[in-house]
Amino acid sequence: MNKLAVRTRMDESSLERLLGLDNSKIGFYGEVKQKIQELEAANLGLRSKGNELQAMFDSISDGVVVYDHHGIVQHRNHVCPKLFPQETLSGCSCRELFHPEQESAPLQCPVERALTGERVEISFTSQLSKEKIRYFDVTATPIEDVHGEMNRALVFLRDVTEKRLQELHLMQTEKLSSIGILAAGVAHEINNPLSSVAGYAEALLRRMNEDQALLEDPRLDAFPKYLQVIIQESYRCKGIIDCLLSFSRKSDGSVSNVNINDILKEVLELVRYKSRYEKIDIQLNLQSDLPDVIGDPSGLRQVCMNLLINAHQAINGAGVVEISTSSSEQSMVLFQIRDTGSGISREAIDQIWDPFFTTKEVGQGLGLGLAVTYNIVKRHGGDITVESQKGKGSKFTVRMPACQK
Repeated sequence: MNKLAVRTRMDESSLERLLGLDNSKIGFYGEVKQKIQELEAANLGLRSKGNELQAMFDSISDGVVVYDHHGIVQHRNHVCPKLFPQETLSGCSCRELFHPEQESAPLQCPVERALTGERVEISFTSQLSKEKIRYFDVTATPIEDVHGEMNRALVFLRDVTEKRLQELHLMQTEKLSSIGILAAGVAHEINNPLSSVAGYAEALLRRMNEDQALLEDPRLDAFPKYLQVIIQESYRCKGIIDCLLSFSRKSDGSVSNVNINDILKEVLELVRYKSRYEKIDIQLNLQSDLPDVIGDPSGLRQVCMNLLINAHQAINGAGVVEISTSSSEQSMVLFQIRDTGSGISREAIDQIWDPFFTTKEVGQGLGLGLAVTYNIVKRHGGDITVESQKGKGSKFTVRMPACQK
């Protein structure tokens, strides 16, 4: 028994020698193998983390660019080629995107400022070739290296063109609203003096008709005619001002029986000056016994005004605007406004009802008229359609339920 125990102890003490682990080279190789396994595990973890970061990088809906410490593009995500395909290519400098006219712009360039350790938030505009101006919000953040000496720059590019245009359009709408309030105030103030002019002219005409001596005075032969013209034109001006006041009056939401012919005539008084000035021939074809519709008079005035203004603006130079009303056997009232203007392209015709969509030049339209018109017509239980061909004009047709007698 003791011999067996001694032999066992001898085997344990000689085990390292028997396996050759006392050899320094084999021990070194074992340590190397262990290090390799640790590095492979670390590398696997880094690859996993790298894939995770790349997925996050690509999931960002903004354009993301990383610039090295020389201001040269290192990386970009999949959004950048859609926004700036050439300017954000690998190897391009920040100059190509932010200051193409200058070699260096340390006070303006967000990349150059970020490389100095500053976090920058700016807005800038871009117009490539013949495209429309686009608006971008830019955020540039420094990426410090381990030594804190050579920074890189992380740049986010967000396209805010649609938002910015909507803001500009809303600002313009506010201006027009203010002008409308002022115009209504001015019209009201003018209405009072016009009433006095018409009243005194009528009094003079009545006195001349009653005084035989004045009628027989040869020096006053033309006076009745002149006074009649003054009275006629004064009341015409008052009619235009009344139409303007009716149009500018805020709707209270109430509905009543409305005759579309009357609404069209009212609105036509406000735009007739534009027709004469621009040599546009307005042709009226109104059904005399047109049924009424139930609706908000203020809203229907706006519908007619928007369509008439659009028709005028579509014509460049002389042209024709045809206005017609009719009723159908299905108890519907129809009114159509046709122009001989530039027409609407196939690509744009499906978008004309969208808010802020416009084919007009900047400052000529807000892209709200047809969107508002569409909503008002739908609110009245009607519908509006358009037929148009590029270069050959457009025809808008509004259908609304007639009053049931």
